[in-house]
Amino acid sequence: MRHMKKKAFAAILALALPSVAAAYSYTVKSPFPGTVTATTYYSSGTFHGALDISSGRCNYWGVETGVMASLSWNVTIRTSGVYCNGTGSGTQNEAKHAFSNGKTFRLWHFIKTSDSFDRTCNRCQVGNEGGTGNATGPHVHVQYDQSGSNLTGWYSGYTTKGESVDRSETIGVLQ
Repeated sequence: MRHMKKKAFAAILALALPSVAAAYSYTVKSPFPGTVTATTYYSSGTFHGALDISSGRCNYWGVETGVMASLSWNVTIRTSGVYCNGTGSGTQNEAKHAFSNGKTFRLWHFIKTSDSFDRTCNRCQVGNEGGTGNATGPHVHVQYDQSGSNLTGWYSGYTTKGESVDRSETIGVLQ
């Protein structure tokens, strides 16, 4: 009887407590005004699994992290200087936040500025629009992943390829 009471209590407790998977929900705004140039698939049909946003202007001012929350950002600079059309695979500049559930939100390809440093902030600027790393033109690559797999549901239904976006527009929600 005592064992049954424990099981019943555990079942009631599980219903009453919110799911650990839904421990957070953060809105993501566009990092700068531009156009969504790639989403889940490239034009070639190969998997991309992220959003690419471009203003078409190299060294365009103010790439922001976009996440509407005060989060800790790790900024890694692999390429200094103004690069607009790629510096080779693995040389992209990156701003990332690692969540406790193993998911990571990151931005790639920006140009290093005086704003490119680690800090905790809400939608902070991390650099200018550029093309560091494996890039074919100036843009920012916005990605949410877990254990090496790119997650695409965070932006589905919020934005589409070819859409114009500005800093006030929601491009996705992280959960």
